[in-house]
Amino acid sequence: MSEVLPVRSPEPLVLEGLPVRIDPDEVLRFQGYKKGIDVPTDDVMALFDEALALGERLMEPRCVYRAVPVSGQEAGHIEAAGEQLRIPHIGRLWGALTSVGAGVCTVGQPLEDRVRALFDVHELPLAVMLDSVGSAAVESLAEHVNDLLCQAAIAEGIRVTNRISPGYAGWDTAQQRELFRLCPGTSIGVALNEACFMTPVKTISFLVGIGPEARVDHYFTQCRRCWMADCAFRRAPAERTVHR
Repeated sequence: MSEVLPVRSPEPLVLEGLPVRIDPDEVLRFQGYKKGIDVPTDDVMALFDEALALGERLMEPRCVYRAVPVSGQEAGHIEAAGEQLRIPHIGRLWGALTSVGAGVCTVGQPLEDRVRALFDVHELPLAVMLDSVGSAAVESLAEHVNDLLCQAAIAEGIRVTNRISPGYAGWDTAQQRELFRLCPGTSIGVALNEACFMTPVKTISFLVGIGPEARVDHYFTQCRRCWMADCAFRRAPAERTVHR
């Protein structure tokens, strides 16, 4: 595909042939290893190499993306294309927006089918490692699409914020419905069930803010805006503590 991505595309745009660069540290993090503390053995790294090679053959990275104008914005609320997106503190985090971009990224069903098949024949270490490869892959894919949007926006004289997904930083997972109405995942084989879970599971939906005054957080990780206590997968400390 072309590296030029129309940031304000009003129609759903399907992206294929996207590169996925899998970080071994990211895979090991999903395995429960803490970087700089836990040292994987040679056997673990050999298993990682096997799972990585298998995952690279099975992955089908795809993304669908669409942008819509913002018709209203408040401190914790964005209205776009008739959808009400209630995201705590989003006005402060993203600033004034002219549009939002919604996207759905997936690495496809074949990898998940192989994980299930490995579990069925009790190849548990490889199944778990391959599952972690899939998790790291879809994170890499979503980051790559976010980067493409940011780079393309520069040429248009606008800014694109870092992505956020339902389920993070207080954004209710139930708002997957609104996000999917903005940008359905059906064109890339992604379905949303009544409980707002996506299939294939190795899928990430996201929203970005767009505009000349949009705020871009260059040191962002999802973890900085997620305040789940005692998370084994945290990569960076939350910016503040939320008492529930």
